Order: sequence, then C-alpha cells, then structure tokens
Amino acid sequence: MIRIIQEKFGLVNSYLNERSRRIWAAAEAKMIGKGGKSIVHKSTNLDFKTIQQGLLELEKKETELVTINRIRKEGGGRKKNAEKDSSFRSELEKIVDPATVGDPERPLKWTSKSLRNLAKELNQQHHKASHSLVRRELQGMGFSLQANKKTKEGSDHPDRDEQFNFINSKVEEFLEVGEPVISVDTKKKENIGNYKNNGEEYCPKKTPVEVNGHDFPNKELGKAAPYGIYEIDRNKGWVNVGISSDTAQFAVESIRKWWHGMGKQVRPKATKLYINADGGGSNGSRNRLWKVELQKLATETGLEIHVSHFPPGTSKWNKIEHRMFSFISKNWRGKPLLDRATIINLISNTTTENGLKIKACLDDNVYEKGIKISDEELDSISIKLEDFHGNWNYVIFPKN
Repeated sequence: MIRIIQEKFGLVNSYLNERSRRIWAAAEAKMIGKGGKSIVHKSTNLDFKTIQQGLLELEKKETELVTINRIRKEGGGRKKNAEKDSSFRSELEKIVDPATVGDPERPLKWTSKSLRNLAKELNQQHHKASHSLVRRELQGMGFSLQANKKTKEGSDHPDRDEQFNFINSKVEEFLEVGEPVISVDTKKKENIGNYKNNGEEYCPKKTPVEVNGHDFPNKELGKAAPYGIYEIDRNKGWVNVGISSDTAQFAVESIRKWWHGMGKQVRPKATKLYINADGGGSNGSRNRLWKVELQKLATETGLEIHVSHFPPGTSKWNKIEHRMFSFISKNWRGKPLLDRATIINLISNTTTENGLKIKACLDDNVYEKGIKISDEELDSISIKLEDFHGNWNYVIFPKN
C-alpha cells in the first residue's frame, strides 16, 4: 500500500498546491480507512497535522481557513523558528564561520559541518533548530553542498582546526574592543602589457580586443605584484601594486601604506593590530625579514602587532582571497592590463553589492632579494610567542 501511495504522490505532486496537496492526502487516507493517516504520512512525508486539516476540510466542505480565492488566511501559517528568533541567523553564521572554506575565485561558500551537527549546536545554545531549517537558512546565506575538488596544497597539520579556532576567537576579541583586524596576502603576479586576460566582456559582435599572441613578459613594463590588505569587519581593502620583488620588506611596506592611508584614519586610538597571513611567501611564519620589518613598523606606529599564520595547505581559507581578490579578478576579466595606471584603476573601481570598496596605489620602490637576517638581529626583536603554536602566533611590541 505504501509503495502505491508513493507512486501516486510522485505522479501528481508537481501539479498540486498547498491546499490541493492536503485535500488529496486526506482523500487517500479516508479511502484507506483505519491507519490511513499513518500510511499516507509514511508514503508522502506530509505532516500529520496537514493530513488532519485536509480531513476536516473534506468533512466541512468549507472552513474558516479556506476561501475560494486563497489557500489559507492572509498571514496564515506557522512562523519559521528563524523568523521568530532574531539571533538565529547570526548564531548560525558564527558556528559555521570557523569551518568555512571557499574557492578564492568564486564568492560561493560552503561548510564542512553536517546539517544535523549544526542543528545540534544551535539547540545547545537554546535555539530551536532542525536540520531542514538549517539547510534553508544556509542556502539563503549563500552556502551549498559541494563535491571534493583536487586543489589541496599540502598535507593536513594535526592542529589545523585548533589553529582556525584560535584565530577566530582572537578576531572576535579584537573586534569586540574596536581594534583593527586585517587579512593580508599577495595576489598572483600579472604581466603588464597587451596580454590576454582570462574571461569575457561584451563587445560589438566579431570585434574582440586583439592582444599579443604570446605571454613573454615585457622587459620594460615587467610584472605587477598586488599586495592586499583586507579589513574583515569593515569590508574595505587596500592594494599596494609593486613592480619589483615580492619580499618581506614589500609586504610590510604595504601594511604601512594601508595604516597611514586608511587604517589610522578610521581607528586613530588603536593600540593593537591583528594580522592574519599565510604560512609562506613574503609574509611567511619562518621569514626572519618579515619579523624584523614588523618590529620597525611596531616601533614607528606604537602598535602591538599580533600575527597569526594559517596552517600549511590552507592558504585558500584566507578571507582576502574570496572576499577581495576574487572580485578584483572578476572586475578585470577579459581586459588586458595595458599599463600600471590601468591596473590601479581597475582595482580601485572594484565594488560589490555588499559594500566592498578598495583603494589602490603604485609602489615603484625596488626591493632587494635575498637579504639575510643574523641570529643577533632576530634576537633583538621584542617578541612574545603565544602558548599555542608560538611559531604561528606571536606578538611584536614597540621599542622605546
């Protein structure tokens, strides 16, 4: 019997609205007789209350809840828990955020936590939540289920999750007291000149922009190295476009330019700065020059500079990747980066509906590669290593 009802429901369901669905279900239950409601419920997964309401309508022919022109009374229907609970969505976002991953070239996000585990955590925080409610809310927030994709950069570190929880907790602490938090990284280097740039944009039919047939760098124009600083809470960014080497000096100079050009103006009373950075490259955790240059910046600005590095193989989780760099790539897709001014203008004019704004500047300084830092220079840094993974988390203090 259940299989027959399932087949019937599968054939007619797409043609039914809310009212006709419950009337059909009630009619089937009534025809079955004893145990009909239970059989229809198991076959269709319709709620018992829905089937019962249909039976009442069949018996009364016309009820107060049903009119000729409406399926239910205006404003009828039970309010969703998420609508009744004003903090539901914000709490769900907090739970999901430490486990959020994303393709840096796409704004779409997804979560590695199961719906039932998320619902369980919400219920423990006294929010009424089911896995189906969590699914609807996540979809409304831009999350979706994703299959595995081979983009992993390295082996997982056993303390990866703990490091992300550490970073998340510290970000919340800083933002709660109004201290700045930034995510930093160098975007992929780009050839400057009339080169093909992936992507498409509208042009008159059969008149594509003609570019060089090869990608050999122009020795005079060189390459651009955009170093980005993203303010997590304000959704604002700064990009320092370098034309020299991507070194630790360049990375810290970019942060310096952001602080004097944007950060200090918004938070003139700031005493601390929290930097989230990848574990390698010009701002790597084992880069001695990076720490020496940060010491100079701390002393110049009077800021305590707190730094946390992402674990190995997790650079794509850096918020700057999918909250800022991805939109820059979208804005200049299909456009040749003809010269430095073009790059600056395209970055500066990158915006989103969520209010992202970016300032860009050109850095024509020449940064020397291969600068060695002695043990004595390293020991002179006023640094405190955190108890948890001091190699990833540390504080550099200003010197008198």
